[in-house]
Amino acid sequence: MTRGDTKGPRAAVFGGGGTALAGAVRRVRAFAGQFLLLGLLALVAALLVTAVPRTADRLAEQGLREHVAGRPAAERDLTLTAPELPAGGGGVVTPVTADRGQELDRLQAGLPEAVREAVQSRWFLAETALSRLTGPDLAAKNYLVVARLRAASGVTGAATLTEGRWPAEAVGAAQPVEVALAADTARKLNLRAGSRLRFSGADGESLPLLVAGVFEPVRTGDGVWNTLPSALRVTEPAGDAEPYEMVALTSDAGLDAAIATGVPVRFSWRYRLGGLDVAGLGAVIDGVRRLERTPPAGLSVTQAVDVPLRQFLDAVSAARTLLAVIAAGMFATVAGLIVLAARLAARRREAEFALLVARGGAPTSGAWRSLAESALVVPPAAALGWLLGRLLPGSAAAGTDWLVLVAAALATLALPLATLGRSALPGGRRDLSGRRAGGRRLTLELLVVALAVLAAFLIRRRGLSPGSVDPLLVSVPVLLAVAAAVLALRLYPWPLRLLGRVAARTRGSVTFLGVAGASRSAATGPVVVVVVAVATAAFCGIVAGGIEAGRDRTATIAVPASALVDGERLAPDTGAALRRLPGVRRSTPVLRESALRVADARGVDAGLAAVTVLLVDGPGLADTARDAGVAVSVPPVLRAGRSPGPAPALVSPGLAAELAHAGLDGTARVAVQGYAQPFRVADTADRFPLVPPDVDRFVVLPWQALPEPLSSGLAASGPSAPGPASPSPSAPGPGTAGPGASGPVPTAFLVSGDGLDVETLRRAGDEGQRRYQTGGSFAAGERPRGAEVTTWQGARQQLGGGGANGLLVFGFAAGAAGGAAFGLLAIAFAVLAGARTRGQVLSRLRTLGLSRRQWRGLLLVELTPLVAAALLTGALTGALLPVLLTPALGLAAFTGGEPVRVAFSPGLVGAVLAAGAVALALAVTVETVNNRRMRLGEVLRLGEGS
Repeated sequence: MTRGDTKGPRAAVFGGGGTALAGAVRRVRAFAGQFLLLGLLALVAALLVTAVPRTADRLAEQGLREHVAGRPAAERDLTLTAPELPAGGGGVVTPVTADRGQELDRLQAGLPEAVREAVQSRWFLAETALSRLTGPDLAAKNYLVVARLRAASGVTGAATLTEGRWPAEAVGAAQPVEVALAADTARKLNLRAGSRLRFSGADGESLPLLVAGVFEPVRTGDGVWNTLPSALRVTEPAGDAEPYEMVALTSDAGLDAAIATGVPVRFSWRYRLGGLDVAGLGAVIDGVRRLERTPPAGLSVTQAVDVPLRQFLDAVSAARTLLAVIAAGMFATVAGLIVLAARLAARRREAEFALLVARGGAPTSGAWRSLAESALVVPPAAALGWLLGRLLPGSAAAGTDWLVLVAAALATLALPLATLGRSALPGGRRDLSGRRAGGRRLTLELLVVALAVLAAFLIRRRGLSPGSVDPLLVSVPVLLAVAAAVLALRLYPWPLRLLGRVAARTRGSVTFLGVAGASRSAATGPVVVVVVAVATAAFCGIVAGGIEAGRDRTATIAVPASALVDGERLAPDTGAALRRLPGVRRSTPVLRESALRVADARGVDAGLAAVTVLLVDGPGLADTARDAGVAVSVPPVLRAGRSPGPAPALVSPGLAAELAHAGLDGTARVAVQGYAQPFRVADTADRFPLVPPDVDRFVVLPWQALPEPLSSGLAASGPSAPGPASPSPSAPGPGTAGPGASGPVPTAFLVSGDGLDVETLRRAGDEGQRRYQTGGSFAAGERPRGAEVTTWQGARQQLGGGGANGLLVFGFAAGAAGGAAFGLLAIAFAVLAGARTRGQVLSRLRTLGLSRRQWRGLLLVELTPLVAAALLTGALTGALLPVLLTPALGLAAFTGGEPVRVAFSPGLVGAVLAAGAVALALAVTVETVNNRRMRLGEVLRLGEGS
């Protein structure tokens, strides 16, 4: 092309139609490797922009389904209830039940819109109050029974008959009302199909009943059976002379006949929420709370839906904010890699572009040529990445397609802009150029550092908005990483100068030449990208470790041993029984009571709010926790032995301040199971194991330091000893109070061991409660609840499973893996950027007798300082970022309320060393492969960088 036939830069590139396009295609094929790399990076960028939001939405929706499905029925149902009042009487039967059942549609239509659309299932229920039930079959076993008659929708489809038939829909005159009983109820109460009963109504009236059928539920977890009291089982008597309680199912007409006797009846309409999505969760919560504040006329609203949904929404908001922070680091790293690829491609073609200008082309002709070539590769690659992202399972992620267009446009312009910024002298010594920073570069660096400081200040003052993406604050990790890289590059030459002086005095040339090359090879772009990538990966690793440690602490607060056997009151010898179980090594008793009043030394109420009191055997707790491998710190005040005067107590700070203000910090009283115990404030603590997280007013007393009889219920804790499988209640061991001993008794036991069987521990706890209630001279009048067993592992798994944890794990895994991979790729770019210069030096030194082994040593010496500086800067930045960001991210939503503490992790050091070794191995491999492609004559031609 000559000056005379030039029609301008655009004509040179785009003119000629097919000719220009064919030329661009030939050039893309000639530089296929460079454009393949640029296209792959554009594909990755588009894939990340498309796939990350889709995957995040899918994981959030999946977590919501798991979270809702794992909640008990009471936390999924919204119940509207009419007051329990007589709805009839005088023997006149009216169709009340069917009429009230038709209100199911009307009441649902009156729910707030978001709540109405979230209703998945619904049930109508009408039932009478408890009333006496008599009959020959009951009298045969001398059973005292009270019953409810219940009519409910959906029952016949959720059960199968084992005897008889379902109750008739109509009740004839002078005919008994037909009922159906659950098989468990009929078996325990000696009833069967055909049994005749009488149901006592108001004013001495009674209603004849006929057991028409006996049924078994198809699935006990079906929502129709979730109403309390359950229709599937009979409630055992609470004590002597107390009745059995049962529920008998009947038809609408049968219940109307019962209503006619004047017995009170209750109507309820229950709606189960299940069709939920994360986007509309806030509206559902607001609608439920609004309904609770303003219920329909004449009805009350019972619900526990809003609390678990709000907890999940808070966790998802925190996870999305954290994911946005991680994604910003990943996107910035990919953008930096695209810029590095474009700069490398433009540098390799400097001679071509200089020749184009020398033959009469405009200074921008090379940029237009690069634009035409890039347009053939980058947009299709970005479109392919977008399509691959759309193939991943997940929601449509509306609103991200424009980001793909922006990313594709910027990636397409990267190569033309890099061509415009190329050196005016192709092949010049870049390692010697720019030794003194120009004013523009210095200004830009100061601007980056100032912006990072400003962003850090804002995030401390304002914090992150949960669930929303603040572009400035979410980009804080990127800004701080870039600022750290800039400062590291400024400091990088100084230690190398000192090292160079030392190397100059050593024998051999390898160390000296390597240090000299390292001092000239601090490529700004690759170092910045490496620092951002490594900082992102380190941030993910440290925050993930902090969350795991927080969950461990929360599990330890709940169960400071291998397992907790919790009940109402257990015989003190239960500890010995537990120690004889397989796998159990130690046990220690615990007494926990709430809502207790504090009194002064005379026993007069101090007028303070109620407190929670915890009695622990301090040495036993420490030994059991240590044996279980659980980190529990027992203060010295709880390890003390018995001494005169009030017992030393560990008290919450707020309560300690109130006691001091009332002059009771030296002596106060609290009644533990009816036994008054004086105590004094000896130490304070914000938290203590076995104290619920929401309790901020507690007193912890050392059980072993209490005087008799308060310590008589303390069983000796220690390793298990040979003996019978279960202790004899009448022969307690040494140091063990028998069931009839005076003084407080444990409400729970902590055990340590391996291979514990939860069901065996539960049975031992139930036996301990039974022995306490029946042993000695004490006889209970009320049946206790069954013992509950919670293991440390179970509590830990509950914190780490379900909910928004899938989204959290995805963010950490993607950030750590992506940061490591992109960081290694940036190191490869750093090697390739100076590969030709090093090739020239290698070729000259090889002619002077440098061996291949010495060359590898020279390469390691030259690359090690740069790689080490980039990795260390990135790791330190990633370690400091959690200190800055964690307070604002709301990560306590993933640890059960326990604050996430960022601590130094030895694994970070190992990860950095491993990454450094892999990076150096990659660098040597890339350099070796690149040098094999070069011939000695090519790099030593006259004028090539000489």
